[in-house]
Amino acid sequence: MMRRTFLATMTIVTLLTLAWLTPGRAISVTGLESVLVRGIPHVQQQPDFCGEACAEMVLKKMGHPQWNQSEVFNVSGLDPARGRGCHTRELDQALTRIGFHTGATWYSVRARDSVRQLNALFGRLHADLKAGIPSIVCMRYDEQPEATEHFRLILGFDQEKDEVIYHEPARADGAYQRMKRSTFLALWPLKYRADRWTVIRLQLRPGRISRVPRSTGFTNAKYALHIQELKKKLPSDEFHIVVQKPFVVVGDESLAQVRSRSVNTIKWAIDRLKKDFFADDPDHIIDVWLFRDKTSYDENVLALFGSAPSTPYGYYSPRQRVLVMNISTGGGTLVHEIVHPFVAANFPTCPAWLNEGLGSLYEQCMDHKGHIWGRTNWRLKGLQQAIVDKKVPPFATLCGTTTQQFYGEDPGTNYSQARYLCYYLQERGLLVRYYHQFRKSIATDPQGYKTLMSVLEVTDMEKFQQEWEKYVMTLRF
Repeated sequence: MMRRTFLATMTIVTLLTLAWLTPGRAISVTGLESVLVRGIPHVQQQPDFCGEACAEMVLKKMGHPQWNQSEVFNVSGLDPARGRGCHTRELDQALTRIGFHTGATWYSVRARDSVRQLNALFGRLHADLKAGIPSIVCMRYDEQPEATEHFRLILGFDQEKDEVIYHEPARADGAYQRMKRSTFLALWPLKYRADRWTVIRLQLRPGRISRVPRSTGFTNAKYALHIQELKKKLPSDEFHIVVQKPFVVVGDESLAQVRSRSVNTIKWAIDRLKKDFFADDPDHIIDVWLFRDKTSYDENVLALFGSAPSTPYGYYSPRQRVLVMNISTGGGTLVHEIVHPFVAANFPTCPAWLNEGLGSLYEQCMDHKGHIWGRTNWRLKGLQQAIVDKKVPPFATLCGTTTQQFYGEDPGTNYSQARYLCYYLQERGLLVRYYHQFRKSIATDPQGYKTLMSVLEVTDMEKFQQEWEKYVMTLRF
């Protein structure tokens, strides 16, 4: 009984709505005169940004070129991790925030009375066109059964040819295209149900157009477009995507776990690294792939990137713009690798010894009064043995290594020596100062050795190394 009452009420509401649309009588479409909103520039959409592109076209005509399709997306509130453009609700929200009055937007049409009701809705669209007001409609792209929903900008009607005139955002040559009205009325209703169809029209009646909000870094639109392409690469539907700016995180653990790692490891590290060291984000979006175990890591790295991983833990590939992790080994390597793209963006001439020294310092880290703080780790044992064996080179040699020498000549000792030099500086409150001072003096001190002596306030580096080695031997992990 309650359901019948509800349906009856909805029927009355629908009829009242249509009565408002067609006051006094049903509109005769054959009597509608030709009309055209002229001078609307055409814009081709970015992938899946058809509605946003339609809005941009009208805004350009109105003298607001700063409102491009990406900016329209950015004010929609749509999570870029969805990897798509706006649907009707999000587009309606974006247009309203920009300053348009979009009207009722959604209309319900009974299938058995569709001709009369669609003619009435088309008549209202035509009345707006006569007033110079275009509309964005959501319709099927074409008459194929699998056709997707698509936004088009309706700009006119040719009464003699009985054609609807519109801008097609999906085509470069899509300005002032034409479609038979019968075809338009067949594609316009979205037939989610057999008995009742949905018709969507967003009026572009301008109000007070707002300014484009200021933004820094990559916008949500940039991430959404990036994720559209990324989705094509996903090995399976087990993978989830989370935006953790400036990264996109992809993982085949549960969505909750991927989100947790994004916040509690990646964001945690980024916030603290930027607080002390890095002002700028990387100049491109980097994907962080978190594979749940060794099997997933080995198989998917080979399939995705064309070669087997050279480390069981993970790595950073600046060429492929990815951080790749076997996350079952822990988050230490992930934090280590996060350092490298930030160093590249903020200190591109940083020598390998400091780049890896900082990265490896934070393999084992904690929060210390709001700052990232390195702790002793597994590299200590090898360094202490090298000290006993008198195989640790002078700091002048370490600082003077080329990239090839650092990674090629006894890399284990190079990593551990660089790490525990950074650790020593950290424990004496000198590491952040050293990094920034070295960065400023790179032109005159490309190795950082002179800056190291200056920050340490020592002139006898041989004596300092002896003291440093004694200090390292007291450490425990």
